[in-house]
Amino acid sequence: HVQLVESGGGSVQAGGSLTLSCEASVSTYNSACLAWFRQAPGKEREGVAAIDPDRGNTYYADSVKGRFTISQDNANNTLYLQMNSLRPEDTAMYYCAARNREYCPTLSRDYNYWGRGTQVTVS
Repeated sequence: HVQLVESGGGSVQAGGSLTLSCEASVSTYNSACLAWFRQAPGKEREGVAAIDPDRGNTYYADSVKGRFTISQDNANNTLYLQMNSLRPEDTAMYYCAARNREYCPTLSRDYNYWGRGTQVTVS
């Protein structure tokens, strides 16, 4: 059973920081490629960052490079997204997602499993 549960969203002023968490079921964490996506109102969903939990390789969208960091806690099957220097354009619902390991890390392939999301608002 695949389960992804996000937390850590909130409201922050521009220039501030937030850390998102995604707790994954053990089977998901051990076998999947994991990523963060976001979707702002009226806009298409976009990939933010991806990680291969086994190797630690990461991939970032150009819009967040140097500001966001994706990381993992293998002991607790948890994925993180550290977001610094936040901008109003980062405002969106952020989703944790999982897919098989092929091409991992990737933001350009279909992800099969999704969490319910956590809202980030930057003003």
